[in-house]
Amino acid sequence: MGLLKGKNILVTGVLTDASIAFHIARLAQEEGATVILTSFGRVLRLTERIAGRLPQPAPVIELDVTNEDDLAALEQRVREHVPNLHGVVHSIGFAPEAALGGNFLNTSWPDVATALQVSAFSLKSLTMATRPLFENGASVVGLDFDASVAWPKYDWMGVAKAALESTSRYLARDLGPENIRVNLVAAGPIKTMAAKSIPGFEEFEHVWNERSALTWDVSDPVPAAQATIVLLSDWLPKTTGEILHVDGGVHAMGG
Repeated sequence: MGLLKGKNILVTGVLTDASIAFHIARLAQEEGATVILTSFGRVLRLTERIAGRLPQPAPVIELDVTNEDDLAALEQRVREHVPNLHGVVHSIGFAPEAALGGNFLNTSWPDVATALQVSAFSLKSLTMATRPLFENGASVVGLDFDASVAWPKYDWMGVAKAALESTSRYLARDLGPENIRVNLVAAGPIKTMAAKSIPGFEEFEHVWNERSALTWDVSDPVPAAQATIVLLSDWLPKTTGEILHVDGGVHAMGG
């Protein structure tokens, strides 16, 4: 059908072929988009290798969302491959080990600041860096984990996700007049590289299916990727500031 036919999409956060971001890039290509990936530092070559598993070749450009020089250079780096962008996927999150695992009351501000900058403020940074590439509007989609409750061991990453959710609403408000939509996909737990860094992640596996209305598979990132594709497409042209839950219905169930 080609939901993204003729569109240019920037996808961050592709590290392995188990990541949601990888499947977003794959499905975007299958739906007709030209995809550009970003990576940086030691994982850049890893992203380049994983890009080879996509249906079509995809360039990988350098971007550290905490580096002002990278952000300033992003527009030109993208234009080396495509003249503009129609969509951006924010799949970025990180918290130091001291900010996770049940250490909430003892985490120091520098560790909290890192979690907030990388996981929440970066949505604003990335959106503003790509804004000059948007023509006649665009769709920005971030990957989220429901921050309406306190999760075991998630600690300051949970706070960062709450900040991400709030940031997306303010961006939606301020960029709406430019026809730029900003939405989030709140996925249930998926076995990704990021998940492996969360102490006690395996606890989610047992709890999730007990609470979900639909059967949940922690090894299947495709449903969240599919939701992202729809948000990147023209099929939801008046949806912004929204959090689309792809979690088997857990967010709507009682205890």
